Amino acid sequence: MEQKEQLEKALDALREFVCGLAGQAGKDEAYGQKLWQGISRSEGLLQELAYYYDKGQFLCRYEVAGYTLVDILVWQVDHFKLYMDRPQEMNRYRQPRLLLAAFESMLQMEQDPKAFVEKMRSETGQDILE
Repeated sequence: MEQKEQLEKALDALREFVCGLAGQAGKDEAYGQKLWQGISRSEGLLQELAYYYDKGQFLCRYEVAGYTLVDILVWQVDHFKLYMDRPQEMNRYRQPRLLLAAFESMLQMEQDPKAFVEKMRSETGQDILE
């Protein structure tokens, strides 16, 4: 198999992976395809996805405004602690949903890092008033 065919096969596998995760997360095919389109246009996120697909862990090489996918995941879990009384709405019990949300957030950060960084800094999931 030549290199171009191998690349196309790998990209198809990643697209199917994202769409499969979307289904597991309760999202429709259109959501999975849209997210895949965004990821496939981002060299950094595509590398992160490929590494996760192969190894089941994060490469953490790609950063936007100093944040990696793991930073976003930690923020998401912390942020959603406020919903402990509503477990059906919690992303932290739905690994596919959390993973997709991290990639989606990173895509948003690529477009507008300042707004997202501010959101991550101000929405900590703490229920303590300052």
